[in-house]
Amino acid sequence: MQKIFIPGQFEQDWVRMFTHLANLFFEQSKIVVEDQKDALTIEMNVRKDSGNVLLANAQLVYASTVYEASFSEKELLDAPEIEQSRQLKRVYSHVFLEVLEQFTDTKQSWGILTGIRPMKLYHKYRQLGYDSEGITELLMKNHRISKEKADLLATIEQVQLQAIPDLHNIQEEVSIYIGIPFCPTKCAYCTFPAYAIHRKNGRVESFLDGLHEEIREIGKWLTKRDKKITTIYFGGGTPTSIEAEEMDALYNTMYESFPYMKEVREVTVEAGRPDTITPEKIDVLKKWDIDRISVNPQSYTDETLKAIGRHHSVQETVDKFWLSRNMGMKNINMDLIIGLPNEGLHEFQHSLNETEKMQPESLTVHTLSFKTASEMTRNKDKYKVAGRETAEQMMQLGEQWTKENGYMPYYLYRQKNILGNLENVGYAKPGEESLYNIIIMEEVQSIIGLGCGASSKFMDPVTGKLTQFQNPKDPAAYILTFEEYIDKKIEHLEKIFPEVVQID
Repeated sequence: MQKIFIPGQFEQDWVRMFTHLANLFFEQSKIVVEDQKDALTIEMNVRKDSGNVLLANAQLVYASTVYEASFSEKELLDAPEIEQSRQLKRVYSHVFLEVLEQFTDTKQSWGILTGIRPMKLYHKYRQLGYDSEGITELLMKNHRISKEKADLLATIEQVQLQAIPDLHNIQEEVSIYIGIPFCPTKCAYCTFPAYAIHRKNGRVESFLDGLHEEIREIGKWLTKRDKKITTIYFGGGTPTSIEAEEMDALYNTMYESFPYMKEVREVTVEAGRPDTITPEKIDVLKKWDIDRISVNPQSYTDETLKAIGRHHSVQETVDKFWLSRNMGMKNINMDLIIGLPNEGLHEFQHSLNETEKMQPESLTVHTLSFKTASEMTRNKDKYKVAGRETAEQMMQLGEQWTKENGYMPYYLYRQKNILGNLENVGYAKPGEESLYNIIIMEEVQSIIGLGCGASSKFMDPVTGKLTQFQNPKDPAAYILTFEEYIDKKIEHLEKIFPEVVQID
């Protein structure tokens, strides 16, 4: 662990900010409040000159070498207090990051951004009236983002607005996420609500009974309020872990309960594990006109799949893709992960070569993230993963391959403890983008989460304020409490969509 001493009195949220920035350079870091022999010392100050310009300076001295940084920005005199506070944090972050870049000889292409949704910042600047050139300049100057990453965000914005022209005007509609918490096995990197499926004690059946009731009750409320649904996404876990007849019954309840189903723009079922896909299940998807699914290889190396706990072979991924395609699935997504154990450039290039033979409509390139609760994080020494430079080269391979094969980037997000401080990027052939992925990442409307571990995000359509609400992650807890959670979700919906009373 790298300790960093910063002289001065900083509140806890400032300490968290500096810690997140330091973690970009060190596997683990800790900001300490008093000088320690084994701590790096970074001295910083911000002063204001006579022209109301904030002048920030930082200095790090190590082994007689001095690293210095400075940054200046016009003070936001007439801005709300919260904006002034954000500005002060930003100017401190600039010089803190720069001295650590000098000290470690590492350039952070995402600059001072540590949040997971950099596209939201891009959209914010666009809505403030800036053109593309102006936004790029702001991202580079105010946030230290590289030109390459700023250009990537600009491309994604264009694709998103082609896919959803009314992206910033759908706040009166909602989207639905339905979580099925079962998988054949749990992957080593996973922290999603996912439990190895078995039929003991009737927990699968009891869970589904509760989910049907949730769909009906939320459907009643949406129908009463005449609310349209933009997209519906079945995630998990693996939604195709349940039996074909159970899927059929669930989709039947969805169509009976939700209003304006013929106007829903997209329904996606994440059939992520190839070992759950059968002809009978594809027939059910076709029956309900669902043709957007995921068949996720993650890797095309059998040894890797075994190491991460995916109990299927590469050949099964290929076979189930072609089964899905030949049975009429017209929009198939695939996922690959950069930096899986014992994989380097050769293995990732092999995965891209195999993907090229299938040409899925979309491909999401994830970068491995060490999530706190995952098996891989708990036993980190057991898993040898790619270094920063190799991870960056793998990302570049993905960018080059998608461009050559006619894919465009359409959504992007980042995670804490992500390998190489990189990102996850969704690519798609033109017109084949997942609308749900865009909506959830850009947080432009309320998403109602149904099922085990499903997270709801209620967005006030006037203020844009977001309120999160989480269903229980454990199926046993969900079965006992789903009725209570239905009531709580409806309370949230009533607050953001109050009933309009007609006065005669």
